[in-house]
Amino acid sequence: HVQLVESGGGSVQVGGSARLSCVGSEYTLDYNCMAWYRQAPGKEREGVATNDANGKTRYADSVKGRFTISKDNAANIPYLRLNNLKPDDTAIYYCAADHWYSRCSSVGVEYYYTGQGTQVTVS
Repeated sequence: HVQLVESGGGSVQVGGSARLSCVGSEYTLDYNCMAWYRQAPGKEREGVATNDANGKTRYADSVKGRFTISKDNAANIPYLRLNNLKPDDTAIYYCAADHWYSRCSSVGVEYYYTGQGTQVTVS
C-alpha cells in the first residue's frame, strides 16, 4: 500500500518561504499525475498545483506566481516551493498522486493516493 508522507511545514512569517517535500513508500509506481492541495481551517479543500508526466504544471489562481511545483524524476515524488507567503496560505498541505494522467487536467483535490498533510502557518 503506497503511503505518501509530507514534510517541510511549520510556522513562517508573512512574505517568507517554505519548501514542502513528499516521500512515497513505494518508488516504482508509475504516477502520471502529481499534485498538492490544501485545506484551511473551516474551509473546503482547495487544489494548489499539479505536475503531469509530461512536465506540464498548473496552478490555482491564488498561488500562481508564488508557488512552484517540481518533481524528483528519479523518485517520481513532488515538491512544492512556497514564496511570498500570506496569512491566507495558512492550511494543511497534502501531497497527492494518481495513475490517471487526466487527473492533472485541472487543479483539483481528488487523487488516488494522498498523504496525511503538513501544517503551514503564516503569521
